[in-house]
Amino acid sequence: MKKKLLTTVMLSTAALLALAGCGDKESGSGSASYKIAISQIVEHPSLDATKEGFLKALEDAGIKEGDNLKVDLNIAQGDSTNNLSIAQKIASDKYDLALGIATPSALSLAQNVKDFPVLFAAVTDPLADKVVSSLEKPGANVTGASDTNPEAIVQLMDFIASEFPNVKNVGIVINEGESNAVIMANKAEEALSGHGIKLVRAAATTSSEVKQAAESLVGRADAIYITLDNTVVTAADSIIQVANDNKLPFFSSDRDTVEKGAFATVGFKYFDHGYQVGQMAVEILKNGKKPADMPVSVPDKLDLILNLKAAEAQGITVTDAMKDKVKDKENNIIQ
Repeated sequence: MKKKLLTTVMLSTAALLALAGCGDKESGSGSASYKIAISQIVEHPSLDATKEGFLKALEDAGIKEGDNLKVDLNIAQGDSTNNLSIAQKIASDKYDLALGIATPSALSLAQNVKDFPVLFAAVTDPLADKVVSSLEKPGANVTGASDTNPEAIVQLMDFIASEFPNVKNVGIVINEGESNAVIMANKAEEALSGHGIKLVRAAATTSSEVKQAAESLVGRADAIYITLDNTVVTAADSIIQVANDNKLPFFSSDRDTVEKGAFATVGFKYFDHGYQVGQMAVEILKNGKKPADMPVSVPDKLDLILNLKAAEAQGITVTDAMKDKVKDKENNIIQ
């Protein structure tokens, strides 16, 4: 009898262990659970907000970190070697989905991960950078959202030309090694040239060089502009200081830098951008959609965003005509 009872207990224990190991798709509550990897090139407000928006969209769909979602977050700290190592590490493991935030991270994931879905966010030109081969039908296992609507750059350059008639030269601090920054700078240069305004470039290959590059524009430029340049945005505070000290209007390509102290942009909230990509992740994880069939999206809710405190610090008189160009005055005129 004792032997029979011991055998029964052992079999029951084995059965329980087998049930407990039946894959990552079953959590303790019986609902599906997920494992996601995130590769982010560097930490700065726009990219961090993108990540937060992405995770919030998942949470709103019932996929919550710490509950039925495990997130493997990897930050490359702006280092290309780290970025590649992260992508290779992610590719060697098994995830339900990987997210690349910013062009370098997205490209490395797209090149290395072939066995599960890859999404990207905060990528300026996914087609030119060969993250995908088509915007309408990306193919393979990669899709996502670009954070640049070329029309936003044109609208911002038009705003500078119309509201700042004394600006004849716009200085740009740029890391020419970032393809996304070069693409945006070229678009800005094209738009400005139509108004007879020149774009003056100041190179910065690392964040520590940004302040010196900004200072080199004093006397050569009547205003400063930066793109979604990861190297430069990381050190935006130093440009704000130079702009304030020298009464130079400072224009950026992202809302977060305007909230910190740039004067204006035409843009959107990066949290919303990340949320949009998170919704794509939900479609893949819960509804079985294939990245190959999901078109790459771009921001469609563009608005002029003004920072009135920054205007005062940079010697700018904000006119009613400027304010009238803002559609959502309650949220996009920052007091």
